[in-house]
Amino acid sequence: MTLPDEALRERLLEVAEQSIWHGLNHERPLPVDPAAEPEALREKRASFVTLKRHGLLRGCIGAVEPVRPLVEDVVHNAYAAGFRDPRFPPLDEAELDGLELQISLLTPPEPMHFNSEAELIEQLRPGVDGLILKDGGHRGTFLPAVWASVPEPRAFLRELRIKAGLPPDGWSDTLQVERYRTESFGRRL
Repeated sequence: MTLPDEALRERLLEVAEQSIWHGLNHERPLPVDPAAEPEALREKRASFVTLKRHGLLRGCIGAVEPVRPLVEDVVHNAYAAGFRDPRFPPLDEAELDGLELQISLLTPPEPMHFNSEAELIEQLRPGVDGLILKDGGHRGTFLPAVWASVPEPRAFLRELRIKAGLPPDGWSDTLQVERYRTESFGRRL
């Protein structure tokens, strides 16, 4: 599920950056016409856009299920990462210099099968797997990039449980976990 060439990755980075600038000036995402884009960018794909400033998270928004053409998804997620992430105030123009922009394209999620926390942890592939955790009405996801800051599988699962609003420890027989991989690329603005 990778993009076939560098030009397509550059196009996505270009429209993501343009969407952030457009958001500063118009308070909405950049309008795009998927029909005018190459076929690979018209396919429905799930993506996340992550923004960092001085190496620290500044916004991250996306979806784990494909809901719209990839180019449109990236444009909307770039705008939302900059202006709608509830953890941060909206970006201002002074923050754009040196802002790091990363796009992650997700493979379709695959259910994992396990009977205990130990079995689940044994199946995890640090640095490779993104995880979606669901239990009751709680849900959370970590992109594979999170392994860089939480490299130990038990700690990774614990932090994801907290993000999903679940107790950090303990076991639930109703826990569901799916995994996915990402193709990630980025640049500084």
